[in-house]
Amino acid sequence: MTRGKALPNIDSIYLQLLDAVDAGIHVVDHEGKSVIYNKKMSRMEDMKKEDVLKKNILDIFRFSGEEESRLLQALRKGTVKKNAKQTYFNFNGQEITTINDTFPLISDGRIVGAAEIAKDITKLERLTRENAWEKGEARFTFDKIIGKSDTINDVITNAKKATRTSSSVLIYGETGTGKELFAQSIHNGSARASKPFISQNCAALPDTLIESILFGTVKGAFTGAADHPGLFEQADGGTLLLDEINSLNAALQAKLLRVIQEKKIRRIGDTRDRFVDVRILASLNEEPLKAIEKNNLREDLYYRLSVVSIVLPPLRERKADIPLLAEHFVEKYNQRFQLNVPGIEDAVVRLFLDYEWPGNVRELEHMIEGAMNLIDYEEEINFNHLPVHVRNKFPKYEQLAELPVLPAPEIVNPALFGTEATSLGSFMEETEKFYINKVLRQNKGNVTKTADVLGISRQSLQYRLRKYGL
Repeated sequence: MTRGKALPNIDSIYLQLLDAVDAGIHVVDHEGKSVIYNKKMSRMEDMKKEDVLKKNILDIFRFSGEEESRLLQALRKGTVKKNAKQTYFNFNGQEITTINDTFPLISDGRIVGAAEIAKDITKLERLTRENAWEKGEARFTFDKIIGKSDTINDVITNAKKATRTSSSVLIYGETGTGKELFAQSIHNGSARASKPFISQNCAALPDTLIESILFGTVKGAFTGAADHPGLFEQADGGTLLLDEINSLNAALQAKLLRVIQEKKIRRIGDTRDRFVDVRILASLNEEPLKAIEKNNLREDLYYRLSVVSIVLPPLRERKADIPLLAEHFVEKYNQRFQLNVPGIEDAVVRLFLDYEWPGNVRELEHMIEGAMNLIDYEEEINFNHLPVHVRNKFPKYEQLAELPVLPAPEIVNPALFGTEATSLGSFMEETEKFYINKVLRQNKGNVTKTADVLGISRQSLQYRLRKYGL
């Protein structure tokens, strides 16, 4: 390396300095196009500079909504965010989590661009989730919810909105629909994610015991009592899920209402109140208005809890998700049991679609778990692996050879049927590609109109168009 006599181009030095900084730097111009993207940011997001520079960020990255792009918030609204966590996906669908400082760039009183300085915490976030799993804490997030039907996606969309505040949430759903899964996802998506998540099934314990568990005790309150914080104190700063809240007696429901309104508790046997900062999520497995009619739920408590109401659909109302759920559970128990079951016979999938699933998703999981306990070799789950009560209800499925071939749905490419067997994932991708192409042609290539018809965001559709080469 030789020593030059004159200082080289200042822009060259500027870019070298940016690449030497141990923080990701991303700058967009007034149109939202990337103009600066340093080496650290490139590594963090696993994206090449040439794939990012001079392109709009919504064409490259995927957010759950345009409002979640902090750079666009800074550009369009002048929003400043300091030390704020953000999770998003790059063009390849890779999840990235960063801590960002995002701010507008102003010249002559006008916003001319926006900048983001980021620190990568993707690995830390992954380790935190794994650690939460080991501790039995809130381990579920919205991206772990299996399903592509409009029914479940609408519920997920509404539930995500509940992460923005600390208002109480009432979750209603039949047994086995995933009420705790949604509760944990709301907690993990909120600002309370780093604080405790505590769940208590109110029907699992007698009233005399549940009161002391909820509110705590002081020494001498009763024989053998000691100073012990209740669940409200243990969940301070975080979230408390009260499952099957309709099983609490009226007196306990009245005490609970007071705690929610006044944000303070009194331990059993104590003379002083203690302030607590706890978000309450409550769930029940019967319709709230019916629970009120039967005096299982106080009307005033219902209105206090149902600031946000989430109704989870039973599995019989989202049957389009059954193949995806079944495939997920087969994979789950393949790993747990060290098996290599390739999947489920078509006839059994048809049976699943005919069955009403009174136990919902939990029943489906248990049915597949039971079937995989009966499999001796690496074979598909068939009719004989199913529980007796199901086999007795659907005897026609025992004659597998006589089963008719399911007709191809109108939205699916008929060419996909009658060909060699393929994995469910490949089939679903081909189906999605075919349908997107069909709707795109119906709208004469208009991406915005096509996205509206499909019920997805414009950037989400653009991601799929690039993925499938449409």
